[in-house]
Amino acid sequence: MSIYYKNFDNKTAIITGGAGGLGAGIAKTLAEQGANISLIDIDSERLKVTSNEISCFGTKISLFQCDVTKQNDVKNTINLIEEKMGSTDILVNAAGVIGSASFAKPNASEIKDWDSTYSINVRGTFIVSEEVAKKMKKRNYGKIINISSHGGKFPNSDNPAYSASKAAVINLTQSLALRWAANNINVNVLCPGSIWTPMWEKNAQKTINMDKTKKDITPRELFLEYIEKNCPLKREQTSEDIGNAVVFFASDNSLNITGQSLNINGGTIMD
Repeated sequence: MSIYYKNFDNKTAIITGGAGGLGAGIAKTLAEQGANISLIDIDSERLKVTSNEISCFGTKISLFQCDVTKQNDVKNTINLIEEKMGSTDILVNAAGVIGSASFAKPNASEIKDWDSTYSINVRGTFIVSEEVAKKMKKRNYGKIINISSHGGKFPNSDNPAYSASKAAVINLTQSLALRWAANNINVNVLCPGSIWTPMWEKNAQKTINMDKTKKDITPRELFLEYIEKNCPLKREQTSEDIGNAVVFFASDNSLNITGQSLNINGGTIMD
């Protein structure tokens, strides 16, 4: 059973990547706590699916189709959220990609992966944070939680673009925490480990395509093999695990925590 944090009533949480598996899971945990939810994603149809999944909690829900890499679109969207929901108290930057649209295909361009990961994972996180912080500064209050990855804490020769982008998100978080500390805005970052999402499935499929010794196993089997080999606790992480950490960092229980990164990976990386 989840711990209930009473200070979420009448607060609005903005979640980018709200149509994805991780973003949807985070939306569920925040809605369960009583927060009003504004979901942002480029995929409007899947946003509706997430909305239906969390409607049972009885909080206000608003959906916005938006590309986080386009500054004017983000600015307009945040203004609309402020008008419709009344406030912007919490931001969760969960929008992210593991590579370009052709990532899992054999002989795909690695340069496209660099362009895509930095555009969405890093630049998108900054653009949304900057626009939301403008609203938070007026109230001298705000909670921003970025989603990086434990992959941002160790090198990855197979996909350096992704790892480098996630390392950049960690540093960006610390920089923004310093920038906005005087405005009473807490900025922290979560580093999830291995969660079975469409992103991980895509990564597993690329590994299978590149490694002939793995051609007879499924992406899910490869994922479980990775957990068994690399995770000390021998269990996969879930979007609910990440959501529970988001709830803590978004609550007033974490008022004196800022610029910090938290690993949620079953012990795969310890620092």
